[in-house]
Amino acid sequence: MAASSSARANIAVPALLVVALLLFLTGVFFPFFHVTKFWVFNDAVSVVRGIITLFHEGEYFLFAVLTLFTLVFPVVKLGLLAVIWLEREHDLARVRRLHRMVEHAGRWSMLDVFVVAILIVTMKSAAVAEIHIGLGLYLFTISIIFTQLASGWIDRLIRPAA
Repeated sequence: MAASSSARANIAVPALLVVALLLFLTGVFFPFFHVTKFWVFNDAVSVVRGIITLFHEGEYFLFAVLTLFTLVFPVVKLGLLAVIWLEREHDLARVRRLHRMVEHAGRWSMLDVFVVAILIVTMKSAAVAEIHIGLGLYLFTISIIFTQLASGWIDRLIRPAA
């Protein structure tokens, strides 16, 4: 039973990590939502475009926060999970420490979801814009789910037997 689970993990975990990275990279460039203001002006907003706009408008604090939590943290988390996966049979103590770091970083990376939710609620409550969810948000969300699945699978494989 354990050998069969390990064999599935040898295929599933790397596949989840690769697909999560591809979905993430695609998702941040595709529109997160489409905004229609005053029934006339249409705009598609992606994560990358929004972050660049913040920089050009001099909103450096928001630019830094969103860049860190929306772009840097997810990529670092995926990179660390890949390292953990590749090193899992060499230095188990180091791998476990790295995985704890990934778990802690993952908690902070949810800040971007909170910011997007506040933005949508604010725009909707102002009654000046109609917002439709875009493909980027779905791709980004699926990427987060796949990353969490891979992280959970890795956690089960490297967790010390009780």
